[in-house]
Amino acid sequence: MQPDNLFQLSGPLAIVGWLALAVSPLAPRLTQLAASIVIPVILSLGYTALILANWSGAEGGFSSLPDVMLLFTNPAIALAGWLHYLAFDLFVGAWEVRTARRAAIPHLMVLPCLVLTFLFGPIGLLAFLGLRLIHGRFATQIAGGMA
Repeated sequence: MQPDNLFQLSGPLAIVGWLALAVSPLAPRLTQLAASIVIPVILSLGYTALILANWSGAEGGFSSLPDVMLLFTNPAIALAGWLHYLAFDLFVGAWEVRTARRAAIPHLMVLPCLVLTFLFGPIGLLAFLGLRLIHGRFATQIAGGMA
């Protein structure tokens, strides 16, 4: 299959995982299965296949920015990079939802973090870590004030 065709399939597949996370309170186990295991594994298998089939013939590398730029001029390697982002960001989003559920952080407060993680990966992770920190402090203050 051509990289363009695989690219066209990968986006909607990832979106299914993100939509599942958005509505995860409705079916938490199914959501976690889809968003933290099934879809990331499918994306990771595609990544692995692309790397195995194309890495040895690719120019460039990771030793300098120009080498990285050269590496990603190969469409199959660029697609592998995209699948890497999709798989890891979705996995992080699923972790955010699981962690928030355990910490009793309201899901509506997690949704903006999920959007940021989907769009900007590390920014969403930072937002979620900040939310956890703030929520933990507020929870501690509330519990301390009730004693």
